Amino acid sequence: MQHRTALIALHLGALLFGLSGIFGKLALAAPVVIVFGRALFAVAALAPFARPSATQTRPSWQRRLALAGIGLLLGGHWWSFFIAVKVSGVAVATLGFASFPAFTVLLEGLLFKERVRRSEWAVVTLVCLGLVLVTPNFDFNDQATLGLGWAVLSGLLFALVSLSNRATTRDLNPAQAALWQNISILLCSLPFAWSLLPEVRALDWLWIGLLGVLCTALAHSLFVASLRTLNARSASLVFALEPVYGIVFAWWLFHEQPGLRMLCGGALIVLATLISARMSRHGPSVEDLG
Repeated sequence: MQHRTALIALHLGALLFGLSGIFGKLALAAPVVIVFGRALFAVAALAPFARPSATQTRPSWQRRLALAGIGLLLGGHWWSFFIAVKVSGVAVATLGFASFPAFTVLLEGLLFKERVRRSEWAVVTLVCLGLVLVTPNFDFNDQATLGLGWAVLSGLLFALVSLSNRATTRDLNPAQAALWQNISILLCSLPFAWSLLPEVRALDWLWIGLLGVLCTALAHSLFVASLRTLNARSASLVFALEPVYGIVFAWWLFHEQPGLRMLCGGALIVLATLISARMSRHGPSVEDLG
């Protein structure tokens, strides 16, 4: 793959991840149904590519259980994010989720006893300031504030997924790791979604199918393919644009026009994400992206 083609693939992957909130809002189904459907279509799309290569090992049952546990965190991340989309809109949900670099910094220092550098504290501070500006008020009876709370929870869970993946998925086929995680989500969400499935409209299945195939399986594949040509740091910087893509499409499709205060808060959060990406030596792995 040529450098230009890889860069296009990378931007397309970031765009598809940014569209997750769009498809989540278009689907009128309950968040748990969207999570179930996303995992269902992702499993169907990933299964043909999940066979390990000659240089990769099959995961042991212990590792498969660990992947299933990470899948539960990933499912919780999806669920809380789609609740945020339903409650407060795509823009607020996307910006709240983008707080995950701050949680990653804090959790790495807490769990791995690593010293948090001044530059990393700067990332946390920028994210906090950005969230303060994005929050219209601090009344949790307000829908936008409540939705932002769910989105920040989504960011926290995503940070846990990211840290867990880095410790668990080495030497595994990325598609295989993603497959086991999505199977876990599928099985655990089925009991909660089962009674609601007959009420799901055919059009909603279309949006959920696009979410599972495009925003999960295809986006991951594009990311992996681009990394064969581009370095991971470049990929990290491009994926920092994911919230921007989400907000632009929400503005265009749903007329969710952000105010000046939200734009300033979003700019601080995106800046924090860019700084965090530049500080990372390795950038995110394909399994880190949700």
